[in-house]
Amino acid sequence: MNRFMISILAVIAAVGIMIAASPFYTVSEVEQVIVTQFGQPVGNPVTTAGLKLKLPLIQDVNRIDRRILEWDGNPSDMPTKDKLYVAVDLFARWRITDPLQYFLRLRDERSAQSRLDDILGSETRNAVAKHELIEIVRTTKDRVPLRDALLTNSKIDLGSLVPIQKGRKLVEREIFTAAAEKVRVFGIELLDIRFKRINYNESVRPKIYDRMISERRQIAERFLSEGNGEAARIRGNRLRDLNKIQSEAYRQVEEIRGVADAKATEIYASAYNQSPQAVEFYEFTRTVQSYKSIISANTTLVLSTDSDLFKFLKGMAPNGPGISTRPSPTTDDGPQKNISGNVPSQKTVPAE
Repeated sequence: MNRFMISILAVIAAVGIMIAASPFYTVSEVEQVIVTQFGQPVGNPVTTAGLKLKLPLIQDVNRIDRRILEWDGNPSDMPTKDKLYVAVDLFARWRITDPLQYFLRLRDERSAQSRLDDILGSETRNAVAKHELIEIVRTTKDRVPLRDALLTNSKIDLGSLVPIQKGRKLVEREIFTAAAEKVRVFGIELLDIRFKRINYNESVRPKIYDRMISERRQIAERFLSEGNGEAARIRGNRLRDLNKIQSEAYRQVEEIRGVADAKATEIYASAYNQSPQAVEFYEFTRTVQSYKSIISANTTLVLSTDSDLFKFLKGMAPNGPGISTRPSPTTDDGPQKNISGNVPSQKTVPAE
């Protein structure tokens, strides 16, 4: 019996402690509380942190986050004003400013996210449909396209950016202004929205990529043609400079050679004109040198007796080696003449 009584007293004590503690609850710095009695809000929202008091058993505590919350919508396909279907991915930041209105209209964050999906998705679709794609993609109106430093002096026209009227920031502002008014009735303050990603629809993406490839190929062909023209110009200049150098070198060589020949002739003249014997010796040596170039192994010459080539052979023996005499052929007009018109000699000299 003693043990049974002790157990009953322990249970009663535990229940008493729970009843005594149930009127107290705490509120942290990152939340706000709505106290409800039988499901209906009672009093004002509790927005200050600390230990609070409520009626036990009949009142409940509903905690609501007071921090900045995020909304991240799913990408959805929507048409632009220029009839291009794009997949738009949007995100936003919001917070609860009127917890009582929020609790009465939405109850929890899950319902709030669903309502934001409807409102922001609808306003985004309306804004995208009223603007062309370039207005949603571009940010600034006066943007200047970047050009590589190597192309600064290039004559190739790479095109220019299409002019815009508003730009992405103003389109985002339009969506924000329209959506902020609609979510305010739910006790929500919309803080900011941004486009996270804008992609072409899967059906038109290959065509867009093909067009981009074609444009880049045209630019590459322009570069290639300009490079070929520059290469042809460089090769032409190289050949022109080479011919100029060669002609100039040939002229200098001929000038040097002429000066050398003149100098050699002057030296020969001064050497062989010193005495009559020197002149005769020069004539003899030059005639002997001419024999080597005129007479070969099977050459037969018909010479006049007063020929310069024959005068050094006159003193040789008639029957000496390499010399033979025979009558010169005659014609009805007399002895045959050579090309110079002289009477041919009666002697012939066959060369060995």
